[in-house]
Amino acid sequence: MTSTTMPRAGVTRTVPTRTLLAGAIAAGPVFGVVAAAQVLTRDGFDLSRQPLSLLALGELGWIQIANFVVSGLLSLAGAAGMRRALGGTPAGTWGPALVAVFGIGLVVAGVLVSDPSMGWPAGAPEGAPETLSWHAVGHGVGAMLAFGSVTIACLVFARRFLHSRQRGWAAFSVLCAVATVVVMAWPDQDSISIRLAVGSAVIFGWLSAVSVSIRSHIA
Repeated sequence: MTSTTMPRAGVTRTVPTRTLLAGAIAAGPVFGVVAAAQVLTRDGFDLSRQPLSLLALGELGWIQIANFVVSGLLSLAGAAGMRRALGGTPAGTWGPALVAVFGIGLVVAGVLVSDPSMGWPAGAPEGAPETLSWHAVGHGVGAMLAFGSVTIACLVFARRFLHSRQRGWAAFSVLCAVATVVVMAWPDQDSISIRLAVGSAVIFGWLSAVSVSIRSHIA
């Protein structure tokens, strides 16, 4: 089993590649379950008009902040596992690098929260804010990094799958990339919160599925 050695406090520890890839597999389910639980239990939150990012505001906002950060760190672990498992093969450099950028984007989006808007939390303006704070701008940059990098990663891995004649996986990756672009670029601001949730489900689902595939080929 491929592994890496990391000295810490005088003790040699080994993290198997399969364990690192499990991080990428778990990132999506963790993010989805935690976010869905909040949508269902936080009084007054309405996903039809309030993006998941706004859950990071209010008394229990730390839960969604942690959700972003933990999911990002799990994705970074998965990227390390991908780099180790795929090194020297097609997509072995850019694929893991793009997944790492995805993880970094999630962490940034978690640490730098949005501004109150769309009526959340209670007492916030009903519409979008007229001006953005520096941390809201940073949140947007993190989100764009995450969505953009993993969409490109889908195409990078599609090329890898075509090279290895895994046409089903290649088609799946291309469809996920196209679906993400269409969902995010659809010109209807009234549905942006739902579209962000759908786009997140698509990219996290792709990451989990591809990580399962890579992990299954490791002895």
